[in-house]
Amino acid sequence: MAHIVIIGAGLGGMPAAYEIRELLGPQHRVTVVNASDTFQFTPSNPWVAVGWREAADTTMPIRPYLERKGIDFVAQAVQAIRPDAKELLLMDGQTLGYDYLVITTGPKLSFDEVPGAGPHGGHTHSICSVPHAEKFWAEYQEFLKNPGPIVIGAMPGASCFGPAYEFAFIVDSDLRKRKLRHKVPMTFVTSEPYIGHMGLGGVGDSKSMLESELRGHDIKWICNAKTHQVEANQLHCSELDDLGQVKREHAVGFKLAMMLPAFKGVDAVAAVPELCNPRGFVLIDEHQRSKRYPSIFSAGVCVAIPPVEVTPVPTGAPKTGYMIESMVSAIAHNIADELAGKPATAKGTWNAICLADMGDTGAAFVALPQIPPRNVNWFKKGKWVHLAKIAFEKYFMSKMKSGNSEPIYEKYVFKAMGITRLTDRS
Repeated sequence: MAHIVIIGAGLGGMPAAYEIRELLGPQHRVTVVNASDTFQFTPSNPWVAVGWREAADTTMPIRPYLERKGIDFVAQAVQAIRPDAKELLLMDGQTLGYDYLVITTGPKLSFDEVPGAGPHGGHTHSICSVPHAEKFWAEYQEFLKNPGPIVIGAMPGASCFGPAYEFAFIVDSDLRKRKLRHKVPMTFVTSEPYIGHMGLGGVGDSKSMLESELRGHDIKWICNAKTHQVEANQLHCSELDDLGQVKREHAVGFKLAMMLPAFKGVDAVAAVPELCNPRGFVLIDEHQRSKRYPSIFSAGVCVAIPPVEVTPVPTGAPKTGYMIESMVSAIAHNIADELAGKPATAKGTWNAICLADMGDTGAAFVALPQIPPRNVNWFKKGKWVHLAKIAFEKYFMSKMKSGNSEPIYEKYVFKAMGITRLTDRS
């Protein structure tokens, strides 16, 4: 009997547990370890932050749904990974052995890289977790009584820009519905070299389309923004030119701010010798396996992917939902093949596919592959994206509760986008 342990029960860990459980026979044991006993559907956090969703709509208890599928669950943080002994040290001091380890922890939110940033003791908010989104919602309700300027964007080193754009347009839409938009100057501050870069070097016509949308919604922007300090009601950043020289200094006033942070690897993972790059992201081969430890696999935001290109202010490459789904599936099949005495052959994809809500409309993009030059470079906008993302939320939560291991992107998202094969442009 083999014991497969999965660290992390998020958008990668839960599907990994279900698919591994389905592919392996009952003689093998599968255990999920997670610091929290609650699953969060992270893509819905922008809605939670403006009161369009409640936490109960986008979260669920983990244990009953895993145990119903014959998967063990440990609700504890991991203190240390001991790869030579093939065991985890949990926070309560107990150890948990494994034959295969799957790391799907997601990132550590690196607020401390910018003094004054972050929702805990700092002056900026985040939508990276449900508690962070709820904290913004609590302040937002007070803000609505006496509105003022809002700053939204992404810090230097950020790699997840889509939610920042989403949130800017969602807040704009919410304020318009409340007849308060005219009282709220909005500024989008981003480390991207230009609007629509997205950490991907742009996708299709994303630059001109998103610039047009920002203009149409009266949202000003600062690109190549190296935010270096946040004070109460003021964000300080240097706007760099294409050569990385300071072009202009900005002190952007705000009454409410949401700035996505840079990501790092979580401490227990980053501390393992030769497992990670200097930022703490797991170094993997084409089969999602650690380059140093053959019994360790990894998927999702916690894996190391190089930036698409060098930018004046550091930007990372995003890991989108379809990419994570394909990584997870590759791991499940590779572990199953190894246990059957076959070599690992399955590979994840670095194709980027995303649905981004914009309040009452939305934008979808496809970058195949993620790093240019691409076979498919597709970016579209429409009401259908807004509706598709709402439906996707419901479908994904249903999948997590049912334990369904089928690939959700190929079954649902491609269909919503009119894509029948990955090479289609239609």
